[in-house]
Amino acid sequence: MWKFLGAGLLTLLLATAASAADLTVTLSGVKNSNGSVAAALFNSEADFRKTPFSAFRIKASGGPVSFTIHNLPPGKYAMTAYHDENDNGKLDTDLVGAPSEGYGVSNDAREAAAPPQFSKASFDVGDQNKSITIKITY
Repeated sequence: MWKFLGAGLLTLLLATAASAADLTVTLSGVKNSNGSVAAALFNSEADFRKTPFSAFRIKASGGPVSFTIHNLPPGKYAMTAYHDENDNGKLDTDLVGAPSEGYGVSNDAREAAAPPQFSKASFDVGDQNKSITIKITY
C-alpha cells in the first residue's frame, strides 16, 4: 500500500512541477538608483493589495529592473510595484494619500483617483513561461 501511495504522491508532485511556469517581470522607468524597488504578486481579488502571494525587494538601478519568479502555478495574478527611493519599506504618500514615490501596476491598471482594481490588473499564467513589464510612473 505504501508503494502505491508513494508512487501517487510522486506523480502528483511531478505533474504540479510540470505545469508550473516562470514569470519574468521587468520594471521600466525606474528613474535613479536610490533605495530599492519592491513588488508584490497577488493571486486573488480578495487578497489584492492586502496579502501578497509573493513579495520582492531589489536594489534600484536607473532604468529597467528585472527578476524572475520560478515555478509559479497556473492561475490569475496581478502585481504592484513601487520605487522605494528612501528605502523606508513603504510607499510614501502625500497629505491627501496620493503616492509620492513612483509606482506601477500590471496591465498599466493605474486609476487616476482610486486604487487599482484586480480585474483590470490581472493576467493569466499557464504552463508556459511568461514575461510582463510594469511601468513605474512618478
